[in-house]
Amino acid sequence: MDRPARSARLKLTLSYAGFLVVAGTLLLAVIWVFVLRWLPTSDPRSLQETFGAVIIVGPNRADLLRGFAPAAATALAFLLTFGLLGGWLLAGRMLAPLTRITDAARMAGNGSLSHRIRMKDRQDEFRELSDAFDSMLEQLESHVAEQQRFAANASHELRTPLAISRTLLDVAREDPTRNPGELVERLHAVNTRAIDLTEALLLLSRGDRANLTRESVDLSLVAEEAAETLLPLAERRRITLDVTGGAARTSGSAELLLRMATNLVQNAIVHNLAAGGTVTVHTEAHGGTSVLRVENSGRRLPPELLPTLTEPFRRGTERVRTDEHAGVGLGLAIVHSIVRAHDGTLDLAPRPAGGLLVTVRLPGTP
Repeated sequence: MDRPARSARLKLTLSYAGFLVVAGTLLLAVIWVFVLRWLPTSDPRSLQETFGAVIIVGPNRADLLRGFAPAAATALAFLLTFGLLGGWLLAGRMLAPLTRITDAARMAGNGSLSHRIRMKDRQDEFRELSDAFDSMLEQLESHVAEQQRFAANASHELRTPLAISRTLLDVAREDPTRNPGELVERLHAVNTRAIDLTEALLLLSRGDRANLTRESVDLSLVAEEAAETLLPLAERRRITLDVTGGAARTSGSAELLLRMATNLVQNAIVHNLAAGGTVTVHTEAHGGTSVLRVENSGRRLPPELLPTLTEPFRRGTERVRTDEHAGVGLGLAIVHSIVRAHDGTLDLAPRPAGGLLVTVRLPGTP
């Protein structure tokens, strides 16, 4: 890449030298005015006539001008030379951190996000800039790694139903006498799973964009609708589903917030005890924050499992679930994406007796 015609270092050098020359010129001007004020114009006898016996012996203005002008020119030339050399050195030392930041930015532009500036020898604005740049690189590296893992997992998950469909079709082609009803039923199940996965991926992408059409939403109504939709599933699994609390209004997408609540309640039902479990959905408004809590019984969860539950395609293999409504491994990832798009927080905590407590906090509205 071509360098600019006039670098910042050259501009600082010229500015520093120019400042010295201007300051020196003003100083010499002050000296000259002072001299003109107190030296005689031509003959000291003119002062004798005015002040009596006072006689000033020394050079007059003409003599001073002949001696002062070359000395002033020499002083200004020295100031200019000193300003250029000193300004060049000082500007280079001051701008040295920018060189490190530029090199790091160029490496990041070439795809190397692991490089860090780590400017520890300064405590100034350049240090703040380098720390902010390092933080940005760290977030970019984490985001890129997360996207790469997500793309690899999504490709794997989408490949599975397609491979199963191809196998079923190959079997049907090689065995024309096979019952077509069974083949159609299995293909329908596989195709349904592929569609569910694709819709979940699209919803996850939509939640990450965060450019939502916002409206006033009551989380208590959202929770009741989600619970009503999933009540048949809870009854089949003999799980008690309760909705408690009061109004909790927030601003956001009603569709996405409903999907968030539905995913949380469905996870609480599926990842529960085989029978006799409980799921409690609670909403409340507290201190300018609207809160949605979903608590379910179940087996005890190891602490190291919790941070992975919101990652895509992490189904929580340690948690009890059945094949029905097992999902595609994007339930809590979608929840996390929706909460983040609504400027909220998502907290996961294990219950001492077993199971999980999920708390969603969103900005409240009057």
